[in-house]
Amino acid sequence: MAGQKLQVLDALDVAKTQWYHFTAIIIAGMGFFTDAYDLFCISLVTKLLGRIYYHVAGSPKLFFGWLGDKLGRKRVYGLTLILMVVCSVASGLSFGHSAKSVMATLYFF
Repeated sequence: MAGQKLQVLDALDVAKTQWYHFTAIIIAGMGFFTDAYDLFCISLVTKLLGRIYYHVAGSPKLFFGWLGDKLGRKRVYGLTLILMVVCSVASGLSFGHSAKSVMATLYFF
C-alpha cells in the first residue's frame, strides 16, 4: 500500500506542467475570489449604496453600533458572534411538522 502511494507521488513529481494544471489553478482561484468577494466586499458596497441612495435624515442608528458605543466594541463583537453562531446552528436544525412551520423557524433565526 505504501509502495503504491510512493509511485503515485513519484509520477506526480516527474509529470510535466500542462495547460490542465493552469486551468485547475484558475478555477480554484476564481472560486476563492468569488467567496472572498461575497464575504468582504458586498457588505461594504451595499452599506455605502444604502447611505448614498437610501439615507433618511434623522433616522436612528443601528442597534449594535449604538450598543458597541455604550458597552465597548470588543464585548459587542463577541455577543454578535455568539448570536450569529447560535442562529446559524438553529437555522440548520429548523424544526416543524409542516412546510410553513419550517419556513417560520428559518425566518425567525
